[in-house]
Order: sequence, then C-alpha cells, then structure tokens
Amino acid sequence: MHDNQPRTIALDALPEVITRYLTAHRAHDTATAVTAFTGDATVVDDGKTYEGAAAIEGWLGGAATEFTYTVELTGARQTDADHYTATQHLEGDFPGGTVDLHYRFTLRDGLVERLVIEP
Repeated sequence: MHDNQPRTIALDALPEVITRYLTAHRAHDTATAVTAFTGDATVVDDGKTYEGAAAIEGWLGGAATEFTYTVELTGARQTDADHYTATQHLEGDFPGGTVDLHYRFTLRDGLVERLVIEP
C-alpha cells in the first residue's frame, strides 16, 4: 500500500479504535465513543467542525439524540496505516430518510485524530 490508493478491507480488519467508536456511537454511548479520540482531535460533520475533546463530546451527545435511525456498517477501506474509511447505511426519521455516509478516519498513536463524515 505504498501508492496511497484506498483498498477494500474486511469489516473486522478495521482498527479496534474505529470499531470502538462506531459501536459506541451506534449505542449512543458518548462516554465510550469520546475515548476513541485524541485530546486535540477534529470532527467534521454536516458542514460543521468540532475541535477538541469537549466540543466532540458535545457533538456526540447531540448527534445521538437529534434523530432516530438504524445503522449498518456496509464497507471498509484502508489507504495506509493511519487512514481508513468506514461506510455506514443509515435509515431513519432524518431529512431524506436514508443515506450512505463515509466516515474518514485519520489515526495518530492509536486514537482518532480526525474524522470527516460525508455522503
């Protein structure tokens, strides 16, 4: 993987920290989800940027309660040792009702340094 081209990987090949975050977020377990991030992490979601642990914790708490939806992890890709994309299919009472979201993770020292969520 020296060409920086993403390659498909098995869902269970995602790093533990990504699986921990996705599982905790799906369960609305903000306390566990926030442990996946570095203290200076950045999250970009729905056009908004959240920087630092406190802002991310607030975002996680709000994201968990704004809508009711189901989530299915449908794909995973790896670009290099620190860059992964997890694709999730969501269905619920949010505008549009269904969406496939790409969760683009950048890892540092075994934690999430940056997460960008986009269709």
